Amino acid sequence: METMMNQAFKTRDTADALWVVRDKVQFMGEVPEKGLSILEVTVPPGSGTPPHKHQSVEIFRVLSGEITFTVFDSVPPSQMVAGPGDVLTLRSFQPHNYANTGSLPAQMIAIVEDSMNHFFRDVGQSEVPPDGPPSAEEIGAVLAACQRHGIEILGT
Repeated sequence: METMMNQAFKTRDTADALWVVRDKVQFMGEVPEKGLSILEVTVPPGSGTPPHKHQSVEIFRVLSGEITFTVFDSVPPSQMVAGPGDVLTLRSFQPHNYANTGSLPAQMIAIVEDSMNHFFRDVGQSEVPPDGPPSAEEIGAVLAACQRHGIEILGT
């Protein structure tokens, strides 16, 4: 029983962590029977995602800082600035992105389906990335991983 509990209990210090471009993604827990994962994502100032869509539903809850979410399923797109405690739920294939436009890092919890967990584990790097915008090589690696995992980058 103790071994089972040790596998189920994670802290920020013990959870697997990977860097996806400039965001730190920590794998906090999984429910394999339901195909769900809970991630903690640290988003530095200036970081975020391009507009995209995918099969996985996503639920985001901001823990600290502010994240600007844009949903592109209406004209004009709807945009919201989410702060601590705010929650955004996205359905399957709903076009969206997020960005940290503030001056401090932001943290959020994301509940995702296995397909997104696999994407993050595929594209993530264990080394802390350099400061500044991603290189052409980094962007190419992410685009290739998106293609492998059925994530469509919009506007490309």
